[in-house]
Amino acid sequence: MLNLVETLMADLRDARSEIQRLRDEVNRLKGEQGKPDVKPNRHGSSGTTGQHSSEQERREPKDWQKSGKLDQIKIDREEILKVDTTSLPADSKFKGYEPVVVQDLKIITDNIKFFKEKYYSAVAGKTYLAPLPKGYEGEFGPGVKSISIVFAYGCNMTEPKIAEFFGNMGIRISAGQISNLLTGRNEKFHAEKAAIEQAGLASTPWQNIDDTGTRVDGHNRHCHVICNPLYTAYFTTERKDRLTVIDVLRNMRERAFLINDEAFGFLRRFALPVRVMEAFENAPRDRNMCEAEFNRWLNDHMPSLGSQQRSRILEAAAVAAYHAEVEHPVVRLLLCDDAPQFKLVTEELGLCWIHDGRHYKKLEPCIGHHQCLLDSFVEEYWDFYKQLLVFPKTPTPERAMQLSEEFDRLFSTVTGYDALDERIAKTYAKKSHLLMVLRHPEIPLHNNAAELAARFRVRKRVVSYGPRSEKGIRAWDTFNTLYSTAKKLGVSFYHYIYDRISKTNQMQPLAELIAQKALQLNLGSSWNSS
Repeated sequence: MLNLVETLMADLRDARSEIQRLRDEVNRLKGEQGKPDVKPNRHGSSGTTGQHSSEQERREPKDWQKSGKLDQIKIDREEILKVDTTSLPADSKFKGYEPVVVQDLKIITDNIKFFKEKYYSAVAGKTYLAPLPKGYEGEFGPGVKSISIVFAYGCNMTEPKIAEFFGNMGIRISAGQISNLLTGRNEKFHAEKAAIEQAGLASTPWQNIDDTGTRVDGHNRHCHVICNPLYTAYFTTERKDRLTVIDVLRNMRERAFLINDEAFGFLRRFALPVRVMEAFENAPRDRNMCEAEFNRWLNDHMPSLGSQQRSRILEAAAVAAYHAEVEHPVVRLLLCDDAPQFKLVTEELGLCWIHDGRHYKKLEPCIGHHQCLLDSFVEEYWDFYKQLLVFPKTPTPERAMQLSEEFDRLFSTVTGYDALDERIAKTYAKKSHLLMVLRHPEIPLHNNAAELAARFRVRKRVVSYGPRSEKGIRAWDTFNTLYSTAKKLGVSFYHYIYDRISKTNQMQPLAELIAQKALQLNLGSSWNSS
């Protein structure tokens, strides 16, 4: 009876929500406004007020202590401050100096009027001009160009606001000129972004991955984020299906397709009709094909394929080709949420505990007894999660077995609250993916790194709405990648950009730093030892 009441209340909430949506749509068609979406400012005891974030649970406990920063501050000049000795008592004695460090910043113009020597050769019929210094091209020097990039992609400032800042500092520049600085002539940065992705993929056998929406010239696209502790890379694409995920893992190289035993295994898992499988037996085996060649073969030999069947065949052949690569790094494990496009792409899949925990926050029991059952189980859920957090510090087979048995005990619980029991059973079905940390202690239990990186793109999207051209898309992806990776590696984004624009090239490429730190950290130790 209590579960029936819960079911009826859930149906009532859904009906009310749908009725309100229809009312808002009717008001919109009349030229009026719908009901304002006012978010609650306080959570209920179960946290079920439409807010399903797990900020409190995602924070790992840390022993905090204030650390000094004086050793990290560059001293540009020193100044001795003297005491007016005439105001001191007669017996005063000099006892040395007491240092005080004050940080400050000067922002001044450095407008230069160059006089270029000019020579003319009558014999050659040619005029010779002295070249501008390195990094000086067009109307603006490397300082203006670097600050524009840092403000736009590091500080998420809009182009008009960047122009306003420069105007206050005495630089006359329009928003259109800033747009050209941000999106034009960035080939060297695009090349560095590709090198970062390649080095990042090679740095660990596992990767975090996530995606979020991005509007491009008013059209919906998807931004994919792939990362690990050493780098973060962004890719804006038209789709977010399994083929696109493989594209991201292959650093957007030309697609390859391979028919082998593994591909047939995938097709059997997809449960394609027997007639399709029989027709596919005649496909060329064990030979990489480009996308055009593979599609041409499908059109010639299997013209009656449905769209879904064709999609499954393309995915199976693309996954097989990806796993067979030897010249490029192949990701062994993806750490992600439970979205279907991430499945079957890698040998192993690790699921995020934070994402799974959110499903429990979405339960909205109306009966006090069920609320107590939910609160009690959620407390046990996060207690078990904290035990898993400790496991990587001293991973042993015995402790892994204990935690596996504890998982079985906890997620075999039957409370009598049907919605909660269904949710517990769904978590239990994901055991091998949620407990991947017991096999690979170096991987995190959550997908926070990719989620936070996606949130960075969301904030950029909120401020600037979205790029309006293909050049803008590449600029967003490239500089988001450079900024996020430089931050992880402890490199100044401004100094790095200035070093490249001024063409001094004294700073080490980020891709090389990733490779060096990967050797030091050994983030794939469990794979290396197996």
